[in-house]
Amino acid sequence: MSKTIIIEGKNFNDIPSFYEEINRVFMQEVDWKLGQSLDALNDMFYGGFGLIEGKEPIKLIWKNFKQSEQDFGKELTRDYYLEKLKQPEKFNKEVFQKRLEALERGEGKTYFEIILEIIEGHPNIELVPE
Repeated sequence: MSKTIIIEGKNFNDIPSFYEEINRVFMQEVDWKLGQSLDALNDMFYGGFGLIEGKEPIKLIWKNFKQSEQDFGKELTRDYYLEKLKQPEKFNKEVFQKRLEALERGEGKTYFEIILEIIEGHPNIELVPE
């Protein structure tokens, strides 16, 4: 039987509030919080800390899914890449420049699509958009 986990899209509309919701839901039993990182999000879905114990079956219900898709679209993604480009000492400028250019051409993934791709990479997680 699957463990059901619900994230509420009404609780977030930007990257910081998204990770606040992820921490509220997934990390309530641990004494540390997940950072604002797609890599950290991916690691969390592997399990072993927080609410996911391992490869157990998960039914992830994402409420207000369509609103999240709009909120985490091209504009938010562009701003995310521009912020990364302002910090070349921390982030690979070439990588983020290429991603920004692909986004502007309509070929790159939005932040929302990247999150979905991460979730899809975990076959034990069934995403249920609501």
